[in-house]
Amino acid sequence: QVRLVESGGGLVQPGGSLRLSCTAPETFWGGHVMTWYRRTTGNDRVFVASISERDDPIYADSVKGRFAISMNNHNNGVYLQMNSLKPEDTDGYYCGYRGWWGAGTQVTVCS
Repeated sequence: QVRLVESGGGLVQPGGSLRLSCTAPETFWGGHVMTWYRRTTGNDRVFVASISERDDPIYADSVKGRFAISMNNHNNGVYLQMNSLKPEDTDGYYCGYRGWWGAGTQVTVCS
């Protein structure tokens, strides 16, 4: 069920930065986790990062030290700050929360 709204993707050169945003129709509660995934058409989702109001962020090894996930000020969404982007980061990025999904936002890294 598509109930989340992602934004912030785009075309960037290697070494550049983007900030993705994901917003849910409710504020966080009950320790539910919001997660960023990546997926290319036809492939499975790959975990990128996750966060909840109760736990520290968790990151895939491929993005540790480069990406940072954080909650927004309204406590109903998250940001994914993507720094030092590489061509291999190119993909569709999706967030998931309580079984809800968004339509995704495309990140393309190339020179």
